[in-house]
Amino acid sequence: MQNTSKQYDAVINTCRALFTNKMTDYGSAWRILRLPSLTDQIFIKAQRIRGLQQNGVRKVDEGEQSEFIGIINYSVMALIQLEKGVVEQPDLTTEEATILYDEKVALTKTLMQNKNHDYGEAWRDMRVSSLTDLILQKLLRVKQIEDNSGKTIVSEGIDANYQDIINYAIFALIHLKEE
Repeated sequence: MQNTSKQYDAVINTCRALFTNKMTDYGSAWRILRLPSLTDQIFIKAQRIRGLQQNGVRKVDEGEQSEFIGIINYSVMALIQLEKGVVEQPDLTTEEATILYDEKVALTKTLMQNKNHDYGEAWRDMRVSSLTDLILQKLLRVKQIEDNSGKTIVSEGIDANYQDIINYAIFALIHLKEE
């Protein structure tokens, strides 16, 4: 499991670097996005990955890796939005946003470590296509919870689904790097 932790951190370092670079370029313009908009953005990326996996043909020169990175970063943004709420104008510096990013990732990694302990690293025997399908399933669940005004009866909340999405995307990136 120690190797998983190192691989996880390596993926997050790549994602975090892109996040901070985009924050430098664009600021925190993403802070105006409502949660369903972020969910839809993640859904589009997951659908594109599934299309690439099924078709094998691409007309845009971006592969699965960049889309999984986008899924991770948009999911972290969604977790931040859940905590901070939506604003009308960008309100975070790169430093503030990066601190929040790191906090959300740390909580998500702890969840992964706990689940990884209980499941015995079962994800290592999964296919990337199955991880993609699980991401899409989680997104459909999030959409339903959003349509229910955030209310659930027995299910985990939106935040837990976003954390699972992040972890599945990280697992997929680890698999892709190992191929």
